[in-house]
Amino acid sequence: MSAAALPLAGRRPRRGMRLGRHRGLLVALVVFALLFAVADAITPGSFSYFELSFMSSGGATLALAGMGQTVVVLTGGFDLSAGAVVSLVNVVLATWMGPEPPSQILFGLVAIGIGATVGAVNGFFVAVVRLQPIVVTLSTMFIVQGITLLIMDKPGGLIAPEFSAFLAGDAIPDRLPAPVVVIAAAVAFWLLLKNTRFGVALYAIGSDPEAARAAGLPTRAIQLGAYVVAGMFYGAAGAFISAQTGSADPLIGGPMLLQIFTAVVLGGTLLGGGRGGCLGTVVGAYTLVLVVNILLVLNVSAYYSSVAEGAILIMAVLAASLNRRSAIADYLRLGWLELRARHDGTAPSAHAGEARPFALQRPEVALAPVSWLERHRELLRYVLPAYAGFVLVLVATHLVYGNALTNPAYFNSLIVLASFLVVLALGQGAVILTGGLDLSLPWMIGLCGILVAGLVRGSDEAALWAIPLGLALGAGLGALNGAGIVLLGLPPIVMTLAMNGILQGAALVYSNGTPDGFASPGMRWFMTGRLLGVTPVVWFVAAFVGAALVLLGRTAFGRRVYAVGNGALVARLSGVGVGGTLIGVYALSGLCAALVGILLASFSGQASLGMGDGYLLPSIAVVVVGGTLITGGRGHYLGMLGGVLLLTALATLLAGTTLPFAVRDIIYGLVVLAAVLALRERHA
Repeated sequence: MSAAALPLAGRRPRRGMRLGRHRGLLVALVVFALLFAVADAITPGSFSYFELSFMSSGGATLALAGMGQTVVVLTGGFDLSAGAVVSLVNVVLATWMGPEPPSQILFGLVAIGIGATVGAVNGFFVAVVRLQPIVVTLSTMFIVQGITLLIMDKPGGLIAPEFSAFLAGDAIPDRLPAPVVVIAAAVAFWLLLKNTRFGVALYAIGSDPEAARAAGLPTRAIQLGAYVVAGMFYGAAGAFISAQTGSADPLIGGPMLLQIFTAVVLGGTLLGGGRGGCLGTVVGAYTLVLVVNILLVLNVSAYYSSVAEGAILIMAVLAASLNRRSAIADYLRLGWLELRARHDGTAPSAHAGEARPFALQRPEVALAPVSWLERHRELLRYVLPAYAGFVLVLVATHLVYGNALTNPAYFNSLIVLASFLVVLALGQGAVILTGGLDLSLPWMIGLCGILVAGLVRGSDEAALWAIPLGLALGAGLGALNGAGIVLLGLPPIVMTLAMNGILQGAALVYSNGTPDGFASPGMRWFMTGRLLGVTPVVWFVAAFVGAALVLLGRTAFGRRVYAVGNGALVARLSGVGVGGTLIGVYALSGLCAALVGILLASFSGQASLGMGDGYLLPSIAVVVVGGTLITGGRGHYLGMLGGVLLLTALATLLAGTTLPFAVRDIIYGLVVLAAVLALRERHA
């Protein structure tokens, strides 16, 4: 250390700097205190031990899972598998834990081990193989979810009463609830970890991974360790919710993902890494518990809870990102400069500052003729594997069932079943080509399908105006996603995840938990009737594919999509309207999701809650399997179509076997991981 640096090394941080580092935690504590005061004021009677026990137990699972997510977020990553791990631990304990104390201790450790194992798998692919955290953890989420359903496909099982009492009962009767001790132990573990070299490295990597690497930190090992530690917290959350409920539900962790991210952000942890901590996340988790309790006391329907959680997530991320470098500040500065320029009479024309694409600025040179094969070699390299896989699945289906290749009815059914993913591939594919991801598809599909079916109610006349209304709603909600990403600077995963929760609540409120609409005869005929020997939707699919190829390959919009995916800054300097393109892309995704919701309602005759849940991973899988780079900029709709045909044919083949339905989720997750692994060479 140099002599000049020695005086600085001995200085203590100023009080303002120390408070600045803990600003998120302090704000979280203030918000919690205010909400606690509101809840206490509107609740009859004084705050009692019963209420303390009830509240501490109600938020412990979320607090533990949120602490795990915080560890990953501090490194700049995301983990979408948290809820799935909670569900897996829950069913394992309820299925195999015995009533004897040694068995309870053993399976308590097994719960932590299951989480650590899943975390190690996530960490290996993210830190060692260098794959995108969102795609890796989304894939493992579905794989773990499939394994969970293989173990237990419906609620059941039993947790030993002693295990439940130890974690969710009283540590000191009428004095200290056990969940308070559990959370205190978890916080103590975090505080010890935070002050180790590993804990310091978490913040260093999240703040600046390149600087951390240059400083000699083992960044890959730290990232791997972060996912393992996160998995341990998820395992603890699964053990606690098992003790709390006394039984198992294979879907118990599914709704937790939105709550987990909301708790993390409410606690002051910055998405993108480098700032925050698990103590704030615990405060954020119990703040959400207070919000739900206040809604219940005010007799507000529980259907609004996901709407509140989604809105809180958006507002919390927005509040945390408001500074002089935020997206809103940039737009305000640009608007002010434009106003000043107009006032001074020096405002440039609408196109004066736009640079032409770089390719158009190069001097013309004589080029030797190039064959079609040479020009499209790169395209064929990534598109053909999906079609080769499709052919292999067709051959396997023919060998198993004996009449696939020679039966026109098989191909008709295949295209009908593929029609949903054909449409979704365009929307999700366009989003991925720009480097984003749309997680709002499940309930965009559900809400639009429920709304249209509820308005149609079997009337072809009503369908003439209800269907356009549903499509417009989907496009508008998708544009709202894009506006949040562009104008507010929200990460796509946060905006679309929050939107999915808001749409889920809206669908529940609109249908009162029980959709009662149904498709008209014309809508049913479109999906199941006959026109010139085939189902009418087959003709629609052919026209849709042609329109999608033109949109992405032959229009200015398509060229802008690829430009943004290859580099938003370069695209902006080249005169591409990046913001408008992103809003248009998410509007297209919403439009496609709404169309799928209408098609699903037409196919089954009615809409149902959760009708879009099974289409999130497949919508990503068909795009990636079709050769599209998950980080954007490279891909073709022909490849996406090949991915649709491959996965639909594979699902049809598996449907005729005795394999459980949950195997499909496992296969989809493995297929996505394998495809991203095979295409990782440009961003390894």
